[in-house]
Amino acid sequence: MKVVIFYSGDFGSRVAGNLVNYSGFCISCGEACTQCRNVAPDLGKDIVALVEMPDPASLGDFIDDVEPLLPQNIPAADIAIVINVHPDILYGMLPRLKEAGIKGIIGGSESPRELPLGQRKQVEEKASELGMEAAFAKPFCALRPDPAKPLISSFLKEAKIGDPVIEFNLQKSREGKHSILAANVVRSAPCGSTWFVAKRMLGLEPDQPDLRERISEAHHSYPCTGSMERDTELGDTVLHVGGYIIREAVEGGLARAKKPD
Repeated sequence: MKVVIFYSGDFGSRVAGNLVNYSGFCISCGEACTQCRNVAPDLGKDIVALVEMPDPASLGDFIDDVEPLLPQNIPAADIAIVINVHPDILYGMLPRLKEAGIKGIIGGSESPRELPLGQRKQVEEKASELGMEAAFAKPFCALRPDPAKPLISSFLKEAKIGDPVIEFNLQKSREGKHSILAANVVRSAPCGSTWFVAKRMLGLEPDQPDLRERISEAHHSYPCTGSMERDTELGDTVLHVGGYIIREAVEGGLARAKKPD
């Protein structure tokens, strides 16, 4: 599928880097890098444009005339990824996305101010009126495939992004114990952090008392760029919710892992 990315800020660049998977994208392990991302998808050939948008923080809550701020000459594509785009601009973009042949719109919020719930619903409803699928999540790593949105689900499967899923292989370690031998990232958070967290789990024991602490440490070290401002919609901070999501992914993967005899 052909993809166009509309973004502002560092998080959008990180998502694009994860999708392209260029050499040197992830430097979190430093000299200890084992090239674990060599098996990650490379969507570089499918991304037809990266369009940097105005920072919403510089525009105010409401824009009376969005026309001068709308992107021009949007290339033909199947999927549009929108990250930290002002809601008024995004809403105004929808007819132009439709004209460009785009059939699915994906987005995520990493702070309380990015595309609040009411505005997400407005965009989803307008997109549906125009015959386009739309899916948004807060945080972005909460996005799951939805059978009601087959095109977006197919893209998430191809790109291996969304709500993280990890598979683990275990081996016998000390008497009566097992340790994590290998990890396979089935689906990564859009920012790519899941690869780093999965690697940091190697050698740990699934039942060791500080496992959750080790998961949280890896998640913060990548680092997660979710906001630490309390979000009324979530009842917590975006960063904390992202931490709960990766913790569930690791614990779920370990629960499914077969213990060798």
